[in-house]
Amino acid sequence: MHIAVIIEDQCHPKNCNHECQFYCPPQRMGEKVVEFQESGFPTISEELCIGCGICVHKCPYEAIRIINLPEELKEDIVHQYSENGFRIYRLPSIKKGVPIGILGQNGLGKSTTINILSGFLIPNLGHWERKVEKDEVIDHFRGSIYGDYFKELYSGKIKISTKPQYVDIIPRLYSGSVKSLLDKIESNKKDEILELLNMKKLLDRDIKNLSGGELQSLSIATTIMKDADIYFFDEPSSYLDIKQRLEFAKVIRELAEKKQVYVVEHDLAILDFLTDEIHILYGSESAYGVVSNLLSTRHGINSYLTGFIKEENVRIRDWKVQFFVHPPAIDKNIIPLVEWSDIEKNYENFKMKVYGGKLAKSEVVGVVGPNATGKTTFVKILAGEELPDSGNVMGNVKISYKPQYIRFDENLTVNDLLENNLKEMFNDQFFKTEIWEPLNIKIIQETKIGDLSGGELQVVAISLCLGKNADVYLLDEPSAYLDSAKRITVSKIIRRFIEKTKKTALVVDHDVYFIDLISDSLMVFEGQPGVSGQGSGPYSMREGMNKFLKYVGITFRRDENTKRPRINKPNSYNDREQKIKGEYYYL
Repeated sequence: MHIAVIIEDQCHPKNCNHECQFYCPPQRMGEKVVEFQESGFPTISEELCIGCGICVHKCPYEAIRIINLPEELKEDIVHQYSENGFRIYRLPSIKKGVPIGILGQNGLGKSTTINILSGFLIPNLGHWERKVEKDEVIDHFRGSIYGDYFKELYSGKIKISTKPQYVDIIPRLYSGSVKSLLDKIESNKKDEILELLNMKKLLDRDIKNLSGGELQSLSIATTIMKDADIYFFDEPSSYLDIKQRLEFAKVIRELAEKKQVYVVEHDLAILDFLTDEIHILYGSESAYGVVSNLLSTRHGINSYLTGFIKEENVRIRDWKVQFFVHPPAIDKNIIPLVEWSDIEKNYENFKMKVYGGKLAKSEVVGVVGPNATGKTTFVKILAGEELPDSGNVMGNVKISYKPQYIRFDENLTVNDLLENNLKEMFNDQFFKTEIWEPLNIKIIQETKIGDLSGGELQVVAISLCLGKNADVYLLDEPSAYLDSAKRITVSKIIRRFIEKTKKTALVVDHDVYFIDLISDSLMVFEGQPGVSGQGSGPYSMREGMNKFLKYVGITFRRDENTKRPRINKPNSYNDREQKIKGEYYYL
C-alpha cells in the first residue's frame, strides 16, 4: 500500500502555483486526485493516486510525501490526524515492573503514543473522518492486553502522571514559590522525594527565577510525587548535567520496580542506564511512525545506531554511527587563536575562576562540568557579553555566539530571521551546502519562529550561529531538544564546518555521546554548584574525560559491537577495575 501525506506546516498554497495538482498525471486525464479545499490546502485521494511521486518532486516546499508501506501495516494503524495527515502504527507494550524506553527522532509520534496511552487522546483507529468512541477502541483491542488496559484507563481505574517535554513553559503557567506549587500536590512522600532529589534548597525560590535544570528537577519531582499507576517521563534529562541525570535515573528506576514507567529520552547513555527494554519509533518525519517490537535496551540502541532493525528487516537510516575507542591525536603544530589569562568573576552568591588557556585554529573544544559551575559565564566572557573582574582575553577575533536560552522575534519567519541577520552570507553557496541543506531548514523556512518546536528552534539558532562570518563559534548546549539522530547530524555538521573553514568552535554540552563525537579537546569545570566553580584546560580528550568523570564518579565501558560508551553500574567489577587503572572512558 502507499500513503499520501501533506504536511500543512510546510504547505503554502497561496505562495505556489499548485504544482501538485497541475503535474499529477491522473489529474491531467480528468481524475480528481488533488483537490483544493475551502481551507486553501490540497487533499490527495489515496485510492486514485498512482504513487508516481511527481507531486513530491514538484512541490516547492517539500510538503508532500508519497510513501510505500508493507500491506500488513494496514491492520496496525492506531491513529490518523486527517485524510492526508500524520498516522501512527502500533503502540508500546504494556509491561509492569520494567522501565520501558521510547527511542526515535522527533516527528514520528512519540508524543502521540504517550497521549494515547495516558488517555488524553482517543485513538481513531484510522477513521479520521469521524469521532471514535471509547467503547469502539476497547472493542477493537478486545482479546489483547490493550483491550483490558483501555477498559481500565477509560473507567478511571488507572491513574496517570506525566512529565511534559518542555519545562521552560512552567513559569508561564505557575507563579510564586516552589513550595506554593508543591503544596497543591497531595502526597505523603514529598519530604522523601525532595531529599532524594536534593531540592529542599529550592523551596523558597520563585519559580520564574529557576534555571532550566532547576525547572527540570521540579518537573520530575512533581511527577513522581503524584500517586499514579503509570508514569510517563518525556525527555527528563534536558538541561541537567550528567551527575544529575544519573541521580534522577536511579530514582526513576526505583519507581519502576513498583509502577509502570515509560521514558522518552534522546541521551543514549542515560537511556541505556535507565531502561531495560525499549521500542524504536521509525518512519518518516511528520508523515508516519511505526512502533517496533520490544527490544532489549542494548540491542535496541545498537540497532538504532547501525540504522537497521534485524528482527523486522527494516532499514531506518541509510548511515550508521561509529565511535572511536581511542581519543583523537593532538596536532602539536596548531596555531593559538584566542588566549586568556587566569579569569575571575564574582557575583553576590557565586565565584568563578578559569585558569589560563587557549583555543587553537581548526579545533573543536568541548566544555563539560556540572550545572552552575560557571560554564555559561565563561562563554559569555569570551563572547564579550560579560566582563571579568580580573584577567583578560587576548586575540582580535570575531565571535559568533549561540546562547543556552534562545529568544527571537516570534512574528518573524525562519527565512526572514536568517536573511536579516546573515545578509550576504544567507545566499552564499557554502552556507546552503554545509548548513541550510544538511539541517533541512527548507521545510521550515516559511514557519514563524513562534510556531517552531524546541528542536526546530535549536536548529535555527545553530544555523544562525554558524552562518555568521566569524573566527570563533561559541555554542552553549546545542543538543538541547534535539533527538538522537539530529544530535549526531549536528555534531557532523559542526565538525565538518570547522575542518573546512579552518575556524574554531567551543561547545558546551551535557550529552557525553555528543561531546565524544564533536570534540578534539576538552575543558573541564568543577566546584560547588551555585557557590563556586573552577574551569581548566583545554586538555587532550583522554586527560579531560578522565579528569571530568573522576570528579563525577562515573566510568564508561565499551559495547562489544558498536564500541559506543556505556555507563558502568556503580561499584560493579568494571567500575572498580577502571577506577583503579584511572581509565574512566577510553580503554
